[in-house]
Amino acid sequence: MERNDFGRPTRRRLVATGVTAGIAALAGCNGLLDGESSGGDSENGSQAIGQIGSGRSPFGERSIEGGTSMTEMPDLSGELTVYSGRGEALVGELVQFIDDLYDDFSVQVRYAGSSDLVNQILTEGDGSPADVFYSVNAGSLGTLAEEGRTVALPDEVLELVREEFRDPDGQWTGTSGRARTVPYNTDQWSASDIPGDIYAFPDAERFADQVGWAPTYGSFQAFVTAMRVLKGDQRTREWLQGMLDLGVQEYTDEFLVCQAIADGEISVGFANHYYIQRVLAGRGEAPLTTAFTNGDAGSIFNVAGACTLDTTDNRELAANFVRHLLSAEAQDYFARETFEYPLVSGVDPVGDLPRIDELNPPEGVDLTQLADLEGTVDLMRDVGVL
Repeated sequence: MERNDFGRPTRRRLVATGVTAGIAALAGCNGLLDGESSGGDSENGSQAIGQIGSGRSPFGERSIEGGTSMTEMPDLSGELTVYSGRGEALVGELVQFIDDLYDDFSVQVRYAGSSDLVNQILTEGDGSPADVFYSVNAGSLGTLAEEGRTVALPDEVLELVREEFRDPDGQWTGTSGRARTVPYNTDQWSASDIPGDIYAFPDAERFADQVGWAPTYGSFQAFVTAMRVLKGDQRTREWLQGMLDLGVQEYTDEFLVCQAIADGEISVGFANHYYIQRVLAGRGEAPLTTAFTNGDAGSIFNVAGACTLDTTDNRELAANFVRHLLSAEAQDYFARETFEYPLVSGVDPVGDLPRIDELNPPEGVDLTQLADLEGTVDLMRDVGVL
């Protein structure tokens, strides 16, 4: 087995292993060992390295399709320090995979909350060792950009993602995303029963005492913040009061909202898309599915993302690391392992979800504005939601 000086498998071995494993797995399912090549090629014709991690999906077999393979991206060489606001349990395997892929590359990761790491970078000033900041939300990235602590990413990195999911000035890019959705019980409602307008819910008497939300949850508050940005405080106040009048049921988090819908305790709710997928991953026959509103706060799409910092002494390496987070392999990893939305066009999400190109989030929303939760919390308290 070929290994580098650190005893890690080299890139060439990983490429060969990935392709071999992919062929064997697919052949095992479809009996294709005697046939033509069974995959490992992305849509653009580049040879994919293979799936990161188990390669399994609770929603069935999945191959890497769409996007650009790491094999088509510049090699990484040198040492890099990443401050990650994304948890090690979610992205540690991906980062380690990239580290292991190159003989001459080493990445050190400091994991903590995104807000804590932003404060740390600002406190460290010019002496910060961080080269890349990897955040759970756009707001933290925007804060660093506003403080002048980021450097613009190259166009070839930015152009991998739709414009609305990256900074207009090129200071950061989204790497994966989460959509606001309307989960509902399919035993009680059909798709045509679910309003496509988030503002229609308070007047939908058929949902009295049947709607669940998690108002203390950060993603819900970001959704309400989006409503304030799009429609102003008075319209948002009316919506919140209307939902209270409808008898909305409160839960502590959005996974519990989705579980309650699957159990028939309530029949509809508001949640990020991946909580529905997490329930379905364990209970494939649960009467639960996903609906979307159209172009309003109920369909806001937020991102996890990354930027390069002004303290890096190797901007090219830092930018190319971010590029790897947008590779076909990384995007597939996000879909299978974290149930997030891949942001690169042509890479499918898991489960019965529309592709990123088929979503209809509201236009004109600067995602960094969603980090301004203070006014939202004040409004929710004033209405009596909190």
